[in-house]
Amino acid sequence: MLKSFRTFVLEGIPSYLRQMGLLSAIALSLSLMACGDLALRMDDGSYQYREPSVDGIGKIYMGREISQIMGHQGAYWLERPSRELAERPQAVVDALDLTPDAVVADVGTGTGYMAVRLAAAVPQGQVLAVDVQPEMVTLLHERLATAGIENIKPVQGAVDDPHLPTAAVDLALMVDAYHEFAFPREMMTHLVTALKPGGQVVLAEYRAENPLVMIKRLHKMSEAQVRYEMRAVGLRWVKTDESLPQQHLLFFEKPLG
Repeated sequence: MLKSFRTFVLEGIPSYLRQMGLLSAIALSLSLMACGDLALRMDDGSYQYREPSVDGIGKIYMGREISQIMGHQGAYWLERPSRELAERPQAVVDALDLTPDAVVADVGTGTGYMAVRLAAAVPQGQVLAVDVQPEMVTLLHERLATAGIENIKPVQGAVDDPHLPTAAVDLALMVDAYHEFAFPREMMTHLVTALKPGGQVVLAEYRAENPLVMIKRLHKMSEAQVRYEMRAVGLRWVKTDESLPQQHLLFFEKPLG
């Protein structure tokens, strides 16, 4: 039972709340309070829990319910032909204004759809392509071997840590990924540590403000919510680029001091 509950806590899987009921899940968590690290995760005040809504995991962070993750079974969605028109991925890369020797982290890389475009923009640099799903990392390895791309390094992340080196990253990009993080505060805290002073975090998220954006509610974010959550981990808002068809492109910076 302890092992299965730890899986629930660390991966944000909502099935236990559905199967056990919210009160049962809370009772079980209280019975495990002596378990050190697990108890700390439940009681640090960052998260609240409730019955999951459609497409959510029932876990609330700064007023926002975290969405379910898109599993590796949906990898084809990341490579859909319509994505080129809907998201304009090359326009995203161009907007980053990367130097050829930059070190870029693509967090939530999936199949490497954005990573391969980033790699072309940093021919003397490196792309650290992070995903928490081992199946996605395997797909990425296969893609790189087939394409012969050498400046992308796949990184197996954890749900609460992207496993990036300290003060080594010039820019971290998250495209339609942040809203799925089961532990957003922990992930972003580690990510800020991985940034060089003055380094940037850039998020692309579908606009929650626009009801005409036909994306599931929890898979969209408002500009105000993103800025609220990034400020909580010490990042300074730089600008919001609204040139994409349906997404915000939000730029944040790690302070120099």
